[in-house]
Amino acid sequence: MTTPPYETPTAAEIDVVSSQLGRAARGVVGIAARCVCGNPTVVATAPRLDDGTPFPTFYYLTHPAATAAMSTLEATQVMPELTALLDEDDDVAAAYQAAHRSYLADRARYGDVPEIDGISAGGMPTRVKCLHALAGHALAAGPGVNPIGDAALARSSWSPDRCVCAQPGAAQGTSTAG
Repeated sequence: MTTPPYETPTAAEIDVVSSQLGRAARGVVGIAARCVCGNPTVVATAPRLDDGTPFPTFYYLTHPAATAAMSTLEATQVMPELTALLDEDDDVAAAYQAAHRSYLADRARYGDVPEIDGISAGGMPTRVKCLHALAGHALAAGPGVNPIGDAALARSSWSPDRCVCAQPGAAQGTSTAG
């Protein structure tokens, strides 16, 4: 786990992220989490893209297997269950509020964008809207920071501890792991 400010990504890292996304990566200011093999898993994205578009999703999940796992979870209707947890458990709700504040503080290090002031991602701080964003935050911030992102990762078929980058359909890249 690393915390902002992130080092500027290399051209090779941007190429891997672009391959993972199937399009040119935009606004990447750093690699926020990596696969155990060293490939990017989550990028940190500028709060304002080069074309001037405000972009609230600071932590963007890029790893193909991770994004597929979050899509599968979303299709199983787990989001209403996780949203209900926020209503039922004051500790989880408080931790989710803290995750929202943490997310905003991380993004603020890369600029102030009035159009997205107070807006984080994934439905924070009161609901669960996008498991991709919440898992991305959980992977970047580390366990215990985003309880809903942690829960999504725990329920998914993908694990950040197991590399699947070389499997068919997964992006290939240069490992930076030693």
